[in-house]
Amino acid sequence: MRILLALIGALAIIVAVVAAGFFFGGFYNVAASEDDPQIVTWALPKVREASIDRLSAGMRPPQGVSLDDQAVIQAGAKAFYQRGCTSCHGGPGVEWAKFSEGMHPDPPDLKDVADDEPRIIFWTIKHGINMTGMPSFSKIGVEDKEIWSITAFVKKFGGVKPEDFKAWAGVP
Repeated sequence: MRILLALIGALAIIVAVVAAGFFFGGFYNVAASEDDPQIVTWALPKVREASIDRLSAGMRPPQGVSLDDQAVIQAGAKAFYQRGCTSCHGGPGVEWAKFSEGMHPDPPDLKDVADDEPRIIFWTIKHGINMTGMPSFSKIGVEDKEIWSITAFVKKFGGVKPEDFKAWAGVP
């Protein structure tokens, strides 16, 4: 049994040394213009989803804030536009900026995440996602109340008419 454990330990050390040489030796291509290896493409979304699910557990809007309140949704639309979210995600009747097409991974179409639980959307906006271009709104001092209003807007994203979004957000 000791020989088997020693063999496993030695193998683990060899794998760690080879992996360190691969990554720190510059062999892993970090270019956004190249597709990630299949294992990375498979693993990163799973790690992200598990992390956000665990870290957002129990998050709820503050007392008195309803994500279905039209005033909260409209305030969220305005904040969404003013904070620059349309640059990467677009908006109802507003195209995303050309540069966002070169981001890797692509910024999600928010119609696809509108069905996520509010706590997951809130956590993502508040804390951002490392190495994706999604910033942490809390790091720039955005209050939770405003982040919840953006969450309310994102939840309704696919059903908002372009003319309503433009009016609520003050889009020229």
